[in-house]
Amino acid sequence: MIFRVVLLAFLGVLASASVQAQQVSPDEARATAKEAYVYAYAMLDNYQTLHKQVVDDKATEYVGGFGRFRHYAQVFTPENRDIVTPNNDTPYSWAWLDLRAEPWVVSVPAVPDGRYYVMQWFDLFTHNFAYMGSRTTGNEAGNYLFVGPRWNGTVPEGIRQVFRAETEIIGTLTRTALNGPEDVPNVRAVQRGYRLQPLSEFAATRPPRPSPAIDYPSYDARKARSKDFIGYLNFLLQFSQPPHPSEVELMRRFARIGIGPGHRWDAAKLDPVLLEAIKAGASDGEAAIRHAATTSLDSSTLFGTREYLANDYVRRSVGAQKGIYGNSREEAWYGGFVGDGTKLSKMHFAPGQLPPAQFFWSLTLYTLPDRLLYANPQQRYSLGDRSKGLVYGADGSLTIYLGHQSPGPTHEANWIPAPNGRYSLVARVYGPKQNLLSGQWKLPTPEPVAAAEPR
Repeated sequence: MIFRVVLLAFLGVLASASVQAQQVSPDEARATAKEAYVYAYAMLDNYQTLHKQVVDDKATEYVGGFGRFRHYAQVFTPENRDIVTPNNDTPYSWAWLDLRAEPWVVSVPAVPDGRYYVMQWFDLFTHNFAYMGSRTTGNEAGNYLFVGPRWNGTVPEGIRQVFRAETEIIGTLTRTALNGPEDVPNVRAVQRGYRLQPLSEFAATRPPRPSPAIDYPSYDARKARSKDFIGYLNFLLQFSQPPHPSEVELMRRFARIGIGPGHRWDAAKLDPVLLEAIKAGASDGEAAIRHAATTSLDSSTLFGTREYLANDYVRRSVGAQKGIYGNSREEAWYGGFVGDGTKLSKMHFAPGQLPPAQFFWSLTLYTLPDRLLYANPQQRYSLGDRSKGLVYGADGSLTIYLGHQSPGPTHEANWIPAPNGRYSLVARVYGPKQNLLSGQWKLPTPEPVAAAEPR
């Protein structure tokens, strides 16, 4: 019944969208375009990845289309530029599913005890709507069913849990813990056990009729960050029908400037005054996101379910800008700061104040503004509780050094080299404990190293 009510309301929105687009005032168009731009920002970043990984078979990121895993079982270096803020804690496995024709079964192997892994599944909005892995479902083998927003079929035997997505296209960024370069073969063995099957194949039933082919628009970053963001948004909205009940009124407002699922966006056919208002609104949205990003210090609050984000589209956008596909905070906590490599600094963890992790923690340094690993002769990009050779104090304390110049032979084992300029340090805590989630534990603030300190 709820589905029917939402659908009928949505059909009313569609029927009037094209007429309303020419009747809205410039002030209303600008305000609505700003709101829509912020709403769409993370979705368009997500589409950029989808297009490279599923559509563009010439892209280095191409995974082979829907329903296929591509595993990256190697140690990341500065040469890896496929994604920003990469890490060497957990090599990635990427995959995308098209749920329009039928659900898909995702199977995981029995993962050895002590090895952390997580399958994070996100929808086209970038909501983290499903998790499997060490924290949520354990390390035993299992089969999980992923269904689209309108599926109402029968769940076959052998399915451990059903996950329902809001959108008909979904993706996963799966992470499998790596314990150093020598551990790569073990990670590959786990990754080979990850499996994707259409439901009809899993249940040995007749497959349904294939869904119509999708006409994907090519991704152009300039268009995505201009008035033409509306074309991309209209394309993506067709895979989330009907809209979430909390967004029916929002979609009604958006329709007044020509936004709707599958609508054709043709800026040349709009009244020039209206078009200028939409351009200004897009610029306003970009400025709002940029401002919010400068004041958002705790990135662990930027990722999660729709319920957790509470339709805070600015927060969702900032999350995409700072590092799309971040884990929900229950799975992994992210913190950090921006530093200056020209000045040697240190982070001191007092006794009993190491990052409170159920699984493990790390500190990784990135260049700015590109947020990639920093090339250095030591080939050291991060340190953490699994790093070999870390030197702890007699009382269990730990001091990490950050800077372009070495802190000297006494402290070099605890040094993360930095560029001779600005950098970003990201702390990751996998399986954060309650004292971290509650804010009781804080990441230490870096301090300058005095010239007189022994090196």
